[in-house]
Amino acid sequence: MSSNSSAGQQGPAARQAAMAELVLADGTATAAELAERFGVSLMTIHRDLDELERQGIVRKFRGGVTAQPSGVFESNVQYRLKTMRAQKAAVAEHALRMVEPGMAILLDDSTSTLEIARRLRTAEVTPLTVVTNFLEAINLLSDQRGIHLMALGGDYDPLHSSFLGVSCVEAVEQLRVDVCFASTSAVHGGYAYHQEQHIVSVKRAMLDAAARNVLLIDHTKLGRVALHRVVPLARFDTLLVDDGASPEALRDLDEHKVRYEVCATKGGHGERNGTGAT
Repeated sequence: MSSNSSAGQQGPAARQAAMAELVLADGTATAAELAERFGVSLMTIHRDLDELERQGIVRKFRGGVTAQPSGVFESNVQYRLKTMRAQKAAVAEHALRMVEPGMAILLDDSTSTLEIARRLRTAEVTPLTVVTNFLEAINLLSDQRGIHLMALGGDYDPLHSSFLGVSCVEAVEQLRVDVCFASTSAVHGGYAYHQEQHIVSVKRAMLDAAARNVLLIDHTKLGRVALHRVVPLARFDTLLVDDGASPEALRDLDEHKVRYEVCATKGGHGERNGTGAT
């Protein structure tokens, strides 16, 4: 990274915003690189990074920071919005085929299901009731004619741009929808996983509120685990994954008798189904 003397003259808030944008775009950065880039001392950089970590934007490690997820750390929503976009689009296109006029559907606060919300703006599947706790989806659908939008309340969490907590769970428990579309951070050994307990409780309530459950994931989530088990994959009627999934990962799904569909990305290998046969 080249030095930038004007960056060093920015106030802390402006510098931290620029730093966050850089790390979210690149995924990781070292403190030394950031100090050179912004023309400030390492001590100043570490103070800035402490503040960005407090806001949930980055996670510090020895010598630098990352916006990438780990088994105990969920990425900031702004980072997740930038990753695996083609794969999420392919899975969402496939999921949209399951939506019919007159349905009530539930979207969780994942960037995978946000791609469904994007497509509902132009899809001819109205009238439709959409229930969600995801502020990004609420903003996308709030002006759409033919869509009855139900926003789930709760405690606003800026890391996820969604409403969570006990009041959100209680609101979900009062509903019954046709389909819940959800995603999760990791899938392995017949289970879905997520890093954060307060996210897990909302996802479980959503799955209980639906007649049918569909899990949307990109292939990078297969073969990974996170701190908390969400539910067995048997709780989902269908798992949708993009065609970047490896044969080994799909064999793991087969061995656990998971019903899945492989969704073609543009220029991909076509769609495949798995019935969980051993």
